Amino acid sequence: MRVLITRPEEDAARIAALLKERGHVSVIAPLLAVQFHDGAEIPLAGVQAVLATSANGVRALARRTPHRDLPVFAVGPQTEEEARALGFRNVHNAGGDSRTLAAAAAQWASPEKGTLLHVKGVEADGTLATLLKAQGFDVQTSVLYDVAATDALSEDIRAMFTCHEIDAALFFSARSAKVFRDCTQGLDLSPVTAVCISESTAAALAPLSFQEIRVASAPNQNALLACLD
Repeated sequence: MRVLITRPEEDAARIAALLKERGHVSVIAPLLAVQFHDGAEIPLAGVQAVLATSANGVRALARRTPHRDLPVFAVGPQTEEEARALGFRNVHNAGGDSRTLAAAAAQWASPEKGTLLHVKGVEADGTLATLLKAQGFDVQTSVLYDVAATDALSEDIRAMFTCHEIDAALFFSARSAKVFRDCTQGLDLSPVTAVCISESTAAALAPLSFQEIRVASAPNQNALLACLD
């Protein structure tokens, strides 16, 4: 299959390598671009663990502190993998979404042992902090990056859709799905299979019409890629 990858450049290159192993051909069309915030070293005194709800949160954290011994509570396997690759030695994987991470963090940490620091992007919601605060935790947030959306697909990518040369497209978030929806008005997507990481991501594609919409069995990259098999 020829598969469109809509993730930012760094993640898209890694996914392309995984797709090649599965026998697919990748077309990279980043719909979002990560912009890390520069600044002083993040103060970690009194922090018992870091909450990371994305690989970009871990990357942003690594840019702003030399410390790698603080526990990192990762939302899923890709975030855990990135944390370990960046040298963090004590990483826990919740294997789900923000709600799953909140439930797991409550088991891994104790309110009396200090603050939980959520490193996140501007667009991230407050679900995780709200759930943990309700259980007595002190949760602080540190906004470390922005994610900017593109306003158009390249002419080459549009031509591939016009010529029915794209078999499937991967969507990792509701936001990227919305950007794709806005960028593909007027294109015939009827031969394309949309592969989504969650039901909310699939819903964000409406009212676009695809040959099929597949939703991953779990909100992570491995489950998403398995939808192509």
